[in-house]
Amino acid sequence: MNNNQTIEKLRAMRLAAMSELHLQHVKNNSFNELTPDEYLALLTDHEWEDRQNRKTGRLLTQAGFRQKASIADINYVQPRNLEKNMFNRLATLDFIVRKQNIIVTGASGCGKSYLSQALGHQACLMGYRVYYTNTSRLLSMLKLSKVDGTYFGELKKIARVDLLILDDFGLQPFDNHAREALMDITDDRYTEKSMIVSSQIPVSAWYDLLGGEGTLADAFLDRIVNSSHRINLNGESMRKGILKNE
Repeated sequence: MNNNQTIEKLRAMRLAAMSELHLQHVKNNSFNELTPDEYLALLTDHEWEDRQNRKTGRLLTQAGFRQKASIADINYVQPRNLEKNMFNRLATLDFIVRKQNIIVTGASGCGKSYLSQALGHQACLMGYRVYYTNTSRLLSMLKLSKVDGTYFGELKKIARVDLLILDDFGLQPFDNHAREALMDITDDRYTEKSMIVSSQIPVSAWYDLLGGEGTLADAFLDRIVNSSHRINLNGESMRKGILKNE
């Protein structure tokens, strides 16, 4: 057996991790310590893990998170109406499987963005495609895309992700273009894909917030709110204590 040829063939087949591990064992003459079945399983597992790690890295990069948020680092000590058992159930990501949504509301600094991104990070680790964005920035981008003719292409990109996270929902007023874009996004995802919406504005005020088009506001609320889990945070800003989570 020509080990150099084997290593080159593995590289040519884009089995980089497998080829590098095999090269190490050849140099150390350590592969003879294992049976052929054990050695093949070792190489295969190494290649599999490397590909999974690279895939997770790509998903995290593409998601565009603003913070490195983690489920393990969620702060349950600060009083803010966050129930640990409930949030851990959401962290199983069953809501994505069921095509459901999550709405996180509360005052500035109480951790809405962190919680949303922690769930998004967990989704990436589980192999889901995630897109995190500021709501007004996304809607402004879509408004410009109508001018250059890329609007429907951008909508298709958004529709493909398994989890869309709209942060700071409602901080900027909605004009007709924004309302139409929001409705297009919602229609594409309704019963198909999940969303997390975080907002300083309570859900009870969203109808007036959307304004101007009663039918559209009704349709949006029906599609998002009625199929959502609610997290209503309260308490003082967590930034004051330089604590984690926002």
